[in-house]
Amino acid sequence: MIVGGDPERRGVVVSASYEARPFNIHAGMPLSKARRLCPEAIFIQANFPRYREASHRFMELLAEFSHCIEPLGLDEAYLDVTGYEEPYGSPGKLALAIKERIYKELKLTASIGIATCKVVAKIASTSCKPNGLREITPGEELHFLNHLPIAKLPGVGKKTEQALNEMGIATIGELALLPADAVKKRFGKFGMVIHSYANGIDGRKVEAPGEPKSISKQNTFARDTSDSHFLEANLHRLCEQVSAELRYQDKQTKCVTLKLRDADFKTITRQVTLKQASNIGQVISSSALQLLSKVLAQKEKPIRLIGIKVSSLYSKEGQLYMFNTETQKWGHLDKAIDEIRRKYGSRAIKKGRDILI
Repeated sequence: MIVGGDPERRGVVVSASYEARPFNIHAGMPLSKARRLCPEAIFIQANFPRYREASHRFMELLAEFSHCIEPLGLDEAYLDVTGYEEPYGSPGKLALAIKERIYKELKLTASIGIATCKVVAKIASTSCKPNGLREITPGEELHFLNHLPIAKLPGVGKKTEQALNEMGIATIGELALLPADAVKKRFGKFGMVIHSYANGIDGRKVEAPGEPKSISKQNTFARDTSDSHFLEANLHRLCEQVSAELRYQDKQTKCVTLKLRDADFKTITRQVTLKQASNIGQVISSSALQLLSKVLAQKEKPIRLIGIKVSSLYSKEGQLYMFNTETQKWGHLDKAIDEIRRKYGSRAIKKGRDILI
């Protein structure tokens, strides 16, 4: 099974089941290529509202086992369980309790790696997927890492892997044995980081994330287009999604940025500062559509991607729209639509201008 949508349309793989991965299917791969590699796969649409809801419940569940949590995307997190393991007897038994709760309450499986530092815990978790549990006891870090391929080390991408291979380094253990000065000379400060990781040393603490600085959504079209009505409908839908996310986070925005990429892969951005911070879809959409209109008036090449970003985020508290009852009405409408979509799904209700999509 491959998540991402219709392979006949332009798009990328969001995720793939373990049965599909032996065909070299991975996230970010074009859907058309994924179908060529695995023609018998079932392709399904992504459902981000459902993932977000599951993620929210997942993080809430983890918070019951430790107050020191550092989320990584929707479905991963670091936990510092120092002191929290005592009622269970050991970190391993606490991990089993977490897995049991996740399966019982969310009907999901989870893989857990236990170690004295982040990097080793991450690798241990990856090594026991799917639905595994692996504990690396203190002092066993080097033995565990020694024979693993260098690509398993977080931070080592294809280019770094190739450079290390050219130095005769194929495993994490071989990198660990290199003199630190030699690695620093070749890779700079980054080399010192991966050299420490290879030796099972990672001084990073588990830290709660900071406030988000922006929210963005974008859409790549199946075919390049110059249809202004189609572009406007897509932009309006993206603005609806961004404004809904703002309301979900109890935030308002002061800055709206439009992003376009044309058939020649040239990226254009335009932004506007709102007179008053807002999370109302109509306010954000109107500003974005004005930016789009100005760009299209000067643009000749068809468009392959359109996106919207809101930044300069504020907490929801702020001045009311005392002299603009129309804006207040749009705000009440947004709340009603949010409630319907939460109850019946994201496709339960659409606005007229979205029908072109």
